[in-house]
Amino acid sequence: MDSLEQPFDTVIVGAGVSGAVLARELARAGKRVLVLEAGTGQPFSWDGYQGNLNSYYTATEKTPESPWPFNPDAPQPDVTDAGVPGTGYFVQKGPQPFRSTYARMSGGTTLHWMGTCLRMLPEDFATRTNFGVGLDWPMTYQELAPFYDMAEFEIGVSADVQDQAYLGITFPPDYVYPMHRIPPSWSDRVMGRAVDGMRVRMGDEEYALQVRSTPQGRNSIPNPDYRTPQALRGEGDPGRGYTPVGAVDPRREGQDLAHDLGQRCAGNHSCTPICPIQAKYNANKTLFKAVDTGRVTVLAQAVASRVLVDEGGAVTGIEYKRYAHPDSPHHTVHVARGTAYVLAAHAVENAKLMLASGLEGSSGQMGRNLMDHPVLLNWGLMPERIGAYRGPLSTSGIEDLRGGPFRARHAAFRIEVGNDGWVWPMGTPNTTVSDGLAQGLFGPGLRAWLGETVARQFRLGFLIEQLPSTSNRVTIDRGYTDRLGNYRPVIAYDLDAYTMEGMKAAQRVADDIFARAGAANRTQTENTFVGSATWKGVTYPWDGAGHFAGTHIMGFGPRDSVVNADQRSWEHPNLYLVGCGSMPNMGTSNPTLSITAMAFRTAGALIRDLDALAPSVAPTPDAAPAGSR
Repeated sequence: MDSLEQPFDTVIVGAGVSGAVLARELARAGKRVLVLEAGTGQPFSWDGYQGNLNSYYTATEKTPESPWPFNPDAPQPDVTDAGVPGTGYFVQKGPQPFRSTYARMSGGTTLHWMGTCLRMLPEDFATRTNFGVGLDWPMTYQELAPFYDMAEFEIGVSADVQDQAYLGITFPPDYVYPMHRIPPSWSDRVMGRAVDGMRVRMGDEEYALQVRSTPQGRNSIPNPDYRTPQALRGEGDPGRGYTPVGAVDPRREGQDLAHDLGQRCAGNHSCTPICPIQAKYNANKTLFKAVDTGRVTVLAQAVASRVLVDEGGAVTGIEYKRYAHPDSPHHTVHVARGTAYVLAAHAVENAKLMLASGLEGSSGQMGRNLMDHPVLLNWGLMPERIGAYRGPLSTSGIEDLRGGPFRARHAAFRIEVGNDGWVWPMGTPNTTVSDGLAQGLFGPGLRAWLGETVARQFRLGFLIEQLPSTSNRVTIDRGYTDRLGNYRPVIAYDLDAYTMEGMKAAQRVADDIFARAGAANRTQTENTFVGSATWKGVTYPWDGAGHFAGTHIMGFGPRDSVVNADQRSWEHPNLYLVGCGSMPNMGTSNPTLSITAMAFRTAGALIRDLDALAPSVAPTPDAAPAGSR
């Protein structure tokens, strides 16, 4: 491509949400950016997205990966094999399988995320200081808060502040979210009547529970009182690490730019894996804005294979393998060069690439501290119809046990209230049909029984906090490579006592909620689609949440971390490793909103680094698009 002959200020590996935000912010500052994407760019076009939607419609199994064709040149884990040692992309070394997945295509894992946009709690940033466990962040909630505002604008979060101001979470005066909250489902309302005001004890403290609306990365009704964050209006520095580069006109960057992308949520039930009307945010929407500046080139089907460094540790290039088509392993090898480099390819892929480059680092932390939110699942039958399988997969949750002094003894957890019946643990409604047939039902009798049973199916997901552990890690092994000769991730993973004690406490709460709601608990650990873990003689059904963290954690110095608070490598001054891999813990919140905020914060630091070498080019908002779409 001719555009590759131009000099690039920054080379970014990965076109997920972190890479897209950084590309757009760098371009706004007048920088020229090359984005290397391992997967195809198919979801980046309207026709491509529609092709993925048709793949979902025709798939026998409706899994998070079913709309997105498997690509052996950029392989990825799949929920059907991620928890099964000896199969799939991950090389599982145990003791527990790592049961979560991610996507390697343009848009990254936002292609099949649920859209939950929770902020972390202030206490999450200092668990070592507050509770004597885990690791502290090298920043506070207050330092990241202005960038949460920017992330909520970029994603277009739907929520109401009065639902979200709990456990120390604060907002600027008169702050409102870009869109009003998604209306609670009928199931949420039924649970609210049963749960609101219920009190549970954790250690020496008692907590009152409340069903709250969950912030969502999907379109609802725009809030007319919303004001664009100060930095995006060009009105000043929102905090250390960011330099405003000019005003954003949301109308210019909205429907005028991407008129096909993003209707209002219509209650479709396929948020994970794909929204048929693109009401749910995915990172391609931000990537569109980046490319529209004329300063960003997106090179798809370009798999980064090595980070090249000089004797002083500075990065000199990214080696990548360019394949012509996923049907063939044929590829050519190239080197992308720039002034600065960003690895934004996800926690596992970033660590794998650094290890493959021989850049383990002196701290010994590269690839270590892999985390997730192990999800304790409970499901049952409500005493009345609750409208299961209608609307987004989850619209509300119980957040009151995300924080508190009990975290010194066991993990905190949030409770996701599902609208998806027993899909996750049991594969319903298909398996419910099989159950009816096994009872000898058929014809009108089967239909009547299904109508009564399926409408009452209900599940809760308890997302359990997991602390960083150096034994939970990603490594590489020459015996395990993919079709292009790149390493597959070798994963060692387990659930420690802190997490399992949290799971035990969560099960007590689950029992109380089911009893209070009058629900018949049908939870089991056999013949389900999820895994199990035994603790103190009790076996719990659990699964991965898809919430990766760790592998290149940020910290206070190079002795015990990989990157600093700006996500810049301690040992490679022009290299940034960004995204969920930088998180030293994530508490109980889904990580996407936090890593988007972190990307905005890092953008300022990177822009300042580049400006110290060469001044920015004046932005030209109306420049013709460059690169691939």
